[in-house]
Amino acid sequence: MINIAEILKSGGIGVMPTDTIYGLVGSALSKKTVLRIYKVRQRDLRKPFIVLIGSLGDLKKFGVKLNPRHLAFLRKIWPGPVSVILPCTGREFYYLHRGTRSLAFRLPKDKGLINLLKKTGPLVAPSANIAGRPPAKKIEEAKKYFGRRMDFYLNRGAKKGGSSALVEIKR
Repeated sequence: MINIAEILKSGGIGVMPTDTIYGLVGSALSKKTVLRIYKVRQRDLRKPFIVLIGSLGDLKKFGVKLNPRHLAFLRKIWPGPVSVILPCTGREFYYLHRGTRSLAFRLPKDKGLINLLKKTGPLVAPSANIAGRPPAKKIEEAKKYFGRRMDFYLNRGAKKGGSSALVEIKR
């Protein structure tokens, strides 16, 4: 049995269901891993990825500071399928925010995914597809896109959900 948490913590990448669709996941705190995902997905380097977090406390790892009003808003919508763009101005996170000085975060509702995030830390999780192609709804579709370039595939059947909603919080 493969240990997905260990693969992700050691810089590996894979395809697995997120709370919305199949995602191509890897550690958000590893520049090398994030750049590998850009390459494998053939994604435009100017487009940042959504970051899945396991708790509101994970935002501190990215230097995100919330005022009480914003914190109250996040507690109303999370956990759930809403990605929120927040200021992330640190230069050390350029490899993630790609010069936008902001990142989209999502605290998923799926308990299994949250447990994984608590073991691995935050994960980038773009949809499992080559840029410009439809997101994989079945693991077989993801395998056609990526073949042996993944360190693991986790099959949980067909995903019927769509992408998450996206909102932005300004200072």
